[in-house]
Amino acid sequence: MSRSGAGSGVMRLGKFIATAGAASRRRAVELVKAGKVRVDGRVVTDPAVVVPPRATVTLDGAPVRRQPPRYYLLHKPLGVISTATDPQGRRTVIDLVPRDARVYPVGRLDADSSGLMLLTNDGELANRLMHPRHGVPKTYRAVVEGAVSDRALERLSRGVRLRDGKTQPAVVRRLGRAAGGTRLEIVIKEGRNRQVRRMCEAVGHPVTKLTRVKFGPLVLGRLRKGQCRPLTSAEQKRLQESGFDSVMPGGTARRK
Repeated sequence: MSRSGAGSGVMRLGKFIATAGAASRRRAVELVKAGKVRVDGRVVTDPAVVVPPRATVTLDGAPVRRQPPRYYLLHKPLGVISTATDPQGRRTVIDLVPRDARVYPVGRLDADSSGLMLLTNDGELANRLMHPRHGVPKTYRAVVEGAVSDRALERLSRGVRLRDGKTQPAVVRRLGRAAGGTRLEIVIKEGRNRQVRRMCEAVGHPVTKLTRVKFGPLVLGRLRKGQCRPLTSAEQKRLQESGFDSVMPGGTARRK
């Protein structure tokens, strides 16, 4: 094994583990560095080491075998936790996909939010989708309290100051009135904790309902809450080929 450039049929160890669906790319690197991985019986702690095609790789003693990539689009219901496991024993998104899928969620949605989630065993793609530099656009439909003014829309679109810094420009659209509030469409390209909720609260309009309807090129459509489906080949191709940094519009508020 070496750290030289990988040729045909070989792969770096961190990528190998992620591609096998054993962990995300970031987690795979952590596991290797922690000494949890062996290659042909020898502990390897460098995730950049190249794995030969016929090498035996184990993680905590269990064989790691390259799996065909799998991709599922899920409509996460309220109350479901968007992690692979939950120490409190609550229902997670993994409970809503086929038992043999061996996939994990890409990013998170709060327990009190619903909508589109992607689950996959493609660690390389998951890492790219979650990395901040790619700016994957995420579209939400929100119901907020009160009548939202043009000034509030402008503040949301230009960025609002939160405890962890000012948000990047967003695309905000007023969709109409709701009972006691306003329906908004908000497109962001960041992934801060509870970001949309905190943005709306910062301009005086707390969120009462939040649904993610689009993630990159993927659209929730008519998929019912709690249901999942495999991505079509066309969706997989769009996901792999999307130039995410160019998808996000300039950030001016659009109003109805």
